[in-house]
Amino acid sequence: MFTRKNPTLRFTLYFTLTLLLILSYNVVTQCSEAVPDDDDLEGIEELLAVDEEVEKHQPEEQGGGGGTDKLSEAEVLTKAQRIVLELNSDKTEKVINENEYVLVLGYAPWCPRSAELMPRFAEAATSLKKELGSTLLMAKIDAERYPKSASFLGIKGYPTLLLFVNGTSQPYSGGFTADDIVIWARKKTGSSVIRINSEKEAEEFLTKYHTFVIGRFDKFEGHEYDEFVRAAKLDNETQFVEVNKVEHAQVLYPDIPSTVNFLGIVKSEPERYTAYDGAFTTSKILEFLDYNKFPLVTKLTEMNSISVYSSPVKLQVFVFADIDDFKNLKDTIQDVARTFKSKIMFIYVDIKEENLAKPFLTLFGLEESRNTVVAAFDNGMSSKYLLESEPTRSNIQDFCNNFVQGSLSPFFKSQPIPDNTDATIHVVVGKTFDDAVLSNEKDVILEVFTPWCINCDAISKQVEKLAKHYKAATNLIFARIDASANEHPKLQVNDYPTLLLYKADDKINPIKLSTKSSLKELAASINKHLKVKNQVVKDEL
Repeated sequence: MFTRKNPTLRFTLYFTLTLLLILSYNVVTQCSEAVPDDDDLEGIEELLAVDEEVEKHQPEEQGGGGGTDKLSEAEVLTKAQRIVLELNSDKTEKVINENEYVLVLGYAPWCPRSAELMPRFAEAATSLKKELGSTLLMAKIDAERYPKSASFLGIKGYPTLLLFVNGTSQPYSGGFTADDIVIWARKKTGSSVIRINSEKEAEEFLTKYHTFVIGRFDKFEGHEYDEFVRAAKLDNETQFVEVNKVEHAQVLYPDIPSTVNFLGIVKSEPERYTAYDGAFTTSKILEFLDYNKFPLVTKLTEMNSISVYSSPVKLQVFVFADIDDFKNLKDTIQDVARTFKSKIMFIYVDIKEENLAKPFLTLFGLEESRNTVVAAFDNGMSSKYLLESEPTRSNIQDFCNNFVQGSLSPFFKSQPIPDNTDATIHVVVGKTFDDAVLSNEKDVILEVFTPWCINCDAISKQVEKLAKHYKAATNLIFARIDASANEHPKLQVNDYPTLLLYKADDKINPIKLSTKSSLKELAASINKHLKVKNQVVKDEL
């Protein structure tokens, strides 16, 4: 039985900050989407009718070539934007109160995430309106331009997505691609399960959905079917599909067994099909989905980061590499990932995507690295690990084996070992913390600081004066450690600066000295706790 080593509080803090950095990426761009002047509901329907008429005659007018030319991206976006109703101070309340379902996007023109989300929102509106025949009204509002209307809707940040059902709002809880929005909206406003009645319908379904849950039932009734439907309603990200006839189901899942009830997940990757072999209960179905909905190796993006971090798979291995290096390593990583399926989540991060990679690499002191880095996180224990050998198949396999078994040693950052010869104040790093502090037979006063700490300079000057004052003491050492670049499992500090007194006879329970005290008060405190030997005071505090 293996036991995991205790985490440090500081790493927990760092990991939380990392997630915040990733989820609030910092690229500043301007929204360039035009706001139409006349976009009332009647106008939208008229414009859509014109679009449809044009599309009917386009192949004939373009002629020749034998192919159907597709609309440009700009034309598709313009058409999609017509479907999204622009709210203002005059129509907001009326639209909300007079429609059963309204999905509202609150945005600000200067917000970069709003600018990224609006085209996806418009694309989702097109699918819901044209392809699926949804009765859901998609609307957006410039929350800065119409603050009163934004307040009425309950918009407090940018971007915000809210679904109104008969005037009552509920927060959006889905993903942020166009497909994610479509799936979530369908589940909340219509049927949570798509029923397939023919091979043609199955083939058309495959062109639209690349990841889905399939359920085959002899009859669409009974306890197991009800649990399947309930799971579909509770899940916010994956489309569920139900089939009755085996020949229809085989289009979606070729090797589907001829059992009465079957459930499986289909993904667009080499490990495409995964069958469920548990009990047909809502909780078990959702658990199966959570553990199997991601590919063998997931590429981390801003759009999927929330889903990745909320995964119940707490053991996660990250591969940081540029695109070319990862291509050479991909088959190896996938083979290893297949071995640890449902035990470890494997995540690839493009090392050149600094907003995604750098916060993680900083945790290992590797923020400037351009070489491939393989690291692991146990999110249940808030511990981190680093593969310090070459990323070969056997090394990665052994690393993961030890990771699952709990026998890996957690990684703690450390600067290079310094030369403290003749130093009045010793510099301690992660690698020397044991010898310099915990195993040292002398009393140690340790200053814990960070370069970005506002008050650390003042304390450092006081420590320097104290070190000079006690320089003749043979049993007392003054030391300092940069907590931003060094870690140790026995150093758990969250406030900077911090002064810790490690007595020679009790290194387990350091005494925290006040950083707000005067020099004389600090000296008095030191004298109270210690019996300083051979002290010769040559200066006055």
